[in-house]
Amino acid sequence: MLDIQSIRAHFPILNQEVNGKPLVYFDNAATTQKPLKVIEGVDNYYRTINSNVHRGVHHLSGLATDAMEGARAKIQRHINAAKLQEVIFTKGTTDGINLLTSSLAKGLIKEGDEIIISHLEHHSNIVPWQMLCEQSGALLKVIPINGKGELSLDAYRSLLSAKTKWVAVNHISNALGTINPVKEMIALAHEVGAKVLIDGAQAAPHLQIDVQDLAADIYVLSGHKLFGPTGIGILYGKEDLLNELPPYQGGGEMIAEVTFEKTTYAALPHKFEAGTPNIAGAIGLGLAVDYVNEIGLANISAYEQELLEYATQELKANFSNLRIFGEAEHKTSVVSFLIGDIHPYDLGVILDKLGVAVRTGHHCTQPIMQYFNIPGTLRASFAFYNTKSEIDQMIAALQKGVAMLS
Repeated sequence: MLDIQSIRAHFPILNQEVNGKPLVYFDNAATTQKPLKVIEGVDNYYRTINSNVHRGVHHLSGLATDAMEGARAKIQRHINAAKLQEVIFTKGTTDGINLLTSSLAKGLIKEGDEIIISHLEHHSNIVPWQMLCEQSGALLKVIPINGKGELSLDAYRSLLSAKTKWVAVNHISNALGTINPVKEMIALAHEVGAKVLIDGAQAAPHLQIDVQDLAADIYVLSGHKLFGPTGIGILYGKEDLLNELPPYQGGGEMIAEVTFEKTTYAALPHKFEAGTPNIAGAIGLGLAVDYVNEIGLANISAYEQELLEYATQELKANFSNLRIFGEAEHKTSVVSFLIGDIHPYDLGVILDKLGVAVRTGHHCTQPIMQYFNIPGTLRASFAFYNTKSEIDQMIAALQKGVAMLS
């Protein structure tokens, strides 16, 4: 059991009004709110130990380095990476995917190779792979979905072959909430010698991630979806694989020795961390990991499932012309829906006037919307600081909006 009112007190942004109404924040799949522990930790860094890391012999540099590397160690434990150097700081999930595809573009993917993604992917796990295929001549293949928003494992098996070099799929769909069977998918890919990237942006706030149990080759996530700062993320990679990949960017920190004739590169993780990193963001992400572990991801998942079931039940009970998109057997706390023929943007604007923040549009998943032949959806996405009474407020706001627009 979670003490939700005590938890909500940790998030100062929730204690405000929007257009004279109490804020109901149901846009957590886009970004989550930040607890005081994270806000104060970032503030404390800039107030007391602001300095560049790794390079300085002075006191502040040592403190900043210890704080940042301490955050790396927290994240290593949190995702159960085997080694500290397998945890690379990035700007976020998109940056992590681009790190991999840009490195692969340097001769590691060739014409005739095949890459598999799924119909459920966010644009950030589609476009970089398309760019890689355009550069290399590789072929991009797509795992289809069914009407419930689930991947077809039979179709996936048929796509895999000795030509498959990489598979890239999300752990959880940001648009539909579908939880994909990634452990099984990784094992199937490994049987044909392919490697796998998992986009964990949506999974990190809801599930306990164990990269060794999954056997993922690459796992990427974003701090801002895990109650941490924006502009920070993680790429986990198996050490042998990361050693094989050429650097993504050149500059300071990622070098061992530079001459005009030749440059040699630093060891992991610094090989992929060119330039001054987002030190405050890394520290904040470490504190966010501390925070969710204090609450317990098992507790978070159970409570959010309760919210999902309640919201689904109330929406279906109150709107006879409701369509929910994404009713997978295994899903997390996202409800994407339309009511009648009302455009999602129109309802979203009215909800905002009544203090309810939801996301409208295609959610950076245009292929999903094309599959369902719709312009987009309203998406309500829940976090552990949300309540059933807030869902009731959303239902009441939707009723008003539907009455106005019908």
